Amino acid sequence: MGAIFLVRHGQAAFGTDDYDRLTPVGIEQARHLGQYFALRKIPIDAIVTGTLTRQRQTAEAFSAALRSRAPELIKERAFEIFAGLNEYDPRAVLVAHTAKDLPPNDAARARDPDVVRQHFRILRDALFAWASGQTEPEGMPPFALFQSQAMAVIADVRARFVHGSVVVVSSGGPIGAIVAATLAAPPHAAVELNLRIRNASVTEILGTARRHHLLSFNSVAHLDHVPELVTYT
Repeated sequence: MGAIFLVRHGQAAFGTDDYDRLTPVGIEQARHLGQYFALRKIPIDAIVTGTLTRQRQTAEAFSAALRSRAPELIKERAFEIFAGLNEYDPRAVLVAHTAKDLPPNDAARARDPDVVRQHFRILRDALFAWASGQTEPEGMPPFALFQSQAMAVIADVRARFVHGSVVVVSSGGPIGAIVAATLAAPPHAAVELNLRIRNASVTEILGTARRHHLLSFNSVAHLDHVPELVTYT
């Protein structure tokens, strides 16, 4: 069987004008993951990522750390890029649900835990509405298509690396959608899974060319010795 390691990007710059980049914490999270793979001597046949900056930066930091410890473990140097691994647009989802425009980064800039919690409660409801087909966020596909695009990447990787190991760097939305599809769970389960995925966490899938199954979900074992680096946003 082949192994697919779904990795959520490291901590991004939530609450700034440019969310799509890693913070120093996010880079450290990805480095620790690369070191962990080196320690466990996990060979990597390919690294796959979406087009987003935070995803590519995570792949780069992970790869650099792994190569520095065990260069023989990585067979391919170039990353494969798939837009199907990109995250949904949370602003579009919120606007479609609330029927009003939102000031940029309002909840994040408040730096008030209660305000931020309220933001994510509203986002959860907005994601449920999108996943159930009640809303059509501008510039975004229906949830079913979003999920199928992510699953198409997994199917492609699974078919080409039947007995290999591949690291797939994505975001919470696609990972939640992939896990839900793997478990034959309904769309609302994808939303719940998405909102619980930690930064730089690993979800492991084992599979053959025809099918795959979930082995582990949302692990941050590589951060056990640095618990201060465990983050969600």
